[in-house]
Amino acid sequence: MRGAPLSESVWTLLNDALELYRDSWPATDRLRHHLNRFGEPLRIAVAGPWQSGKSTLVNALVGDEVAPIEAPGGQPVFAWYQDGPEPHAMAYPAGAELPVTRSAQGLHLDIGRWDPAPVNDVVVTWPTRTLRHATVIDTPPVPSACDKILRDADAVLYLTRDGRGTDLHVLEWLQDGMVAKAAPVNALLVLSRADETGGGRIDALLAARQVARRHLRDPRISGLCLGVVSVGGLVALAGRVLTETDFAALATLAGAPRTEVDGYLLSTDRFTGAEFPAPVGVEARRALLDRLGIFGVRLATTLIRTGSDTRAKLAAELVRRSGLAELREAVSRCFVDRRDALRARSALAALESVLLTEPRPGSDVLLAELERVLAGAHDFRELRLLASLQGQRVAFEKDLTAEARRLIGENGTGLAARLGVDQRATASELWRLSSAALGRWQEHSEDPLFDADQRRAAEVVVRTCEGLLYSLS
Repeated sequence: MRGAPLSESVWTLLNDALELYRDSWPATDRLRHHLNRFGEPLRIAVAGPWQSGKSTLVNALVGDEVAPIEAPGGQPVFAWYQDGPEPHAMAYPAGAELPVTRSAQGLHLDIGRWDPAPVNDVVVTWPTRTLRHATVIDTPPVPSACDKILRDADAVLYLTRDGRGTDLHVLEWLQDGMVAKAAPVNALLVLSRADETGGGRIDALLAARQVARRHLRDPRISGLCLGVVSVGGLVALAGRVLTETDFAALATLAGAPRTEVDGYLLSTDRFTGAEFPAPVGVEARRALLDRLGIFGVRLATTLIRTGSDTRAKLAAELVRRSGLAELREAVSRCFVDRRDALRARSALAALESVLLTEPRPGSDVLLAELERVLAGAHDFRELRLLASLQGQRVAFEKDLTAEARRLIGENGTGLAARLGVDQRATASELWRLSSAALGRWQEHSEDPLFDADQRRAAEVVVRTCEGLLYSLS
């Protein structure tokens, strides 16, 4: 028998907690905040250490140069980007409107006018389809931003150069608490400086994708994230905002004899030096470096020579090679498709914090109910199993593992995606496939040749298949 949907159970818990804490303004304010968030877009924080490329990636995702936003005196600012009909910005905690100027380079905010008043958050409304289903948060460097990320974000894009050492410690810290341990994967690990892999060779982006695949097979990493994606941030952004002026300069470079110019594309100093042989001025070359980096310039000129001979073709090829499309698909599949579960996770984490920091008669009952909701939430079981299968902590033979990952939503949570068929499949076809999958996995869950972990994993897949049939009934 199906229990109440996760969001409904969490809604009930939050309202019960509001009644218990009705005389505590800090507790009720936090609980009401999470009740209101059920109707808002998902919140995705772009986090990482200093110079990990956060603002560049935000710009690439949004498709405009809107980041970074810098406060007077260099104080850390959380910049929130949401969809809206026209550019608009508000500074908090003052709740004051900021003048916004839009230019060819993107966004300019006159944030300095509030100096020395504190500005902790800036909410930017920016018209773009990318932000219709998610609010993107550009955060200060970790670890200083971790507490606020835990409070305010539903999901995290964690940017790193290599995904090791301190970065893993931060990911572990972000999973602290009972709720986080029950649903430990609300992050994607992003190798954000992919163009620097292997010393910035021309095949660096391909090599970075291979590194990402190796990372995902590492149990230390796969248990902390839903996936690992490599992205060349500058290349991705260049593809989104490339101008005809940029293309004309790159085309001139590509048209010059390679024997004359290739040696000058090995370092920024040589590229911007007075001895540069091609008829592209030094200011134009510096602008190309700002836009693409030296690796991106080399890549772009190679692409032009091999057929990307218009601005539109080159822009599309830069985006394709950068890994941005894979990242956006992963965000859609892992975060947006699971937005109800992730928002519920955030609400439960906030409730857990209230119950533990402000205990009172009756809070133990709510804590027990919270534990019951966590234990019974199939959405979280799917996420835990997906992480276990990715990290090979639970393993079936290859084809069976692939089917399990697909059924529990690795490729998307829609019926067609889970069943591996075209979106136009009929209801009768979906029913037939769901029934067949249920029968197979029921057998697996009772197979004495499987160990206990495999049988428990199969039971999760069985529950998923039952849900698919329920949705079709």
